[in-house]
Amino acid sequence: MQSDSLRIVFMGTPDFAVASLDILVQHGFNIVGVITAPDKPAGRGLQLQESAVKKYAVSKGLHVMQPEKLKNPEFLEELRALKADLQVVVAFRMLPVVVWDMPRLGTINVHGSLLPNYRGAAPINWAIINGEKESGVTTFKLQHEIDTGDVMFSQAVPIREDETAGELHDALMQTGAELLLKTVTAIANGDVHEMPQAQMKAEDIKHAPKIFKEDCQIKWEDGIDHIYNLVRGLSPYPTAWTYLQGKSVKIFKATKEKVAPAVAPGEFVTDGKSYLKIAAKDGYLSLVDIQLEGKKRMEIEAFLRGFRAN
Repeated sequence: MQSDSLRIVFMGTPDFAVASLDILVQHGFNIVGVITAPDKPAGRGLQLQESAVKKYAVSKGLHVMQPEKLKNPEFLEELRALKADLQVVVAFRMLPVVVWDMPRLGTINVHGSLLPNYRGAAPINWAIINGEKESGVTTFKLQHEIDTGDVMFSQAVPIREDETAGELHDALMQTGAELLLKTVTAIANGDVHEMPQAQMKAEDIKHAPKIFKEDCQIKWEDGIDHIYNLVRGLSPYPTAWTYLQGKSVKIFKATKEKVAPAVAPGEFVTDGKSYLKIAAKDGYLSLVDIQLEGKKRMEIEAFLRGFRAN
C-alpha cells in the first residue's frame, strides 16, 4: 500500500505529539483528520489557547476536530465519515472503545517507556525518579486495559546521571517520532509483527501513575540519591518542592553531595553568597535553580543576594 493511500486520523495535544504528526506529514502520509483538545483559557487575561498540535495542524491545512466528549454522537459521525484505515494516538486522553476500535487497522499508540514497564500517565518522570539508567519508546496496538496492547516496535534510550525529565522528554519525543514512522510504514507495507506483552520478559512490572502535588514534596529523611532523582524526575514539571524558613520553594536543578551531614535532615547550611545546601540523612542537596513562592525562578547566587537566614 502506498503511504498516501493509507487514511490516517492523528490524535494528540502537546509538543511531544507534534514531532510525530510532523514526521508523518513530511513523509507523505495521508492525514485525513487531527483530533486534539478544545481551546482553553490560560494566562492572566484568560485568553483562549490552542494546543500545540492544533497550531501545527492548522499551519499545514489539516482537518481539525476538538470534541469536548469523545462519545458525542455528532463527533462520532464526523469521525466515521473520515473512513480512516488507521488511528495514531500520541499524548492524548483515554479513548472509548467506540473510537479506538473504529478503523479497520485499529489504533496505535506511542508510549514513552519500554513496555510492559512504566504503563501509565507519567512514564518519563517515574523512570528518572526510580533511578533507571535506560528508558525508551514503544509503539503498540490499543486494547481495553491501558498500555497493555500488543507491542509492535520499541527503541531504548539511555538516561544520563544528571538528566532531567524535561531533557529525557525531548529525547524521547524525537525517538518516538522516528519509531512511529517505522511502525506506520510497516503497517502500510503489511510487514508488522505484534508481540503480546504477556510474552515479554518483565519480572516485576513497574508502573507510572499520575503524579500529585503531595508526591512532589521532598522527604529529607530519605537518602540523598532518592532525593536527587526525585528533583531530576520532576523537573521542570510538576517540580519537586520543600519548605525553606516557612515558605515553599520549587527546586528545578540541584547537585548532590554524599557526605555525613553536620546538621539534621531538612536543615540547611549556606555561605550567604554562592551555596545553600539542605541535609538529607546521608548527604546534602545543593540548590542550583529554584523558585520561592511569590518570586521569580532564579539561580541560587541571585536568590542568596536577597535571602536572610533566620
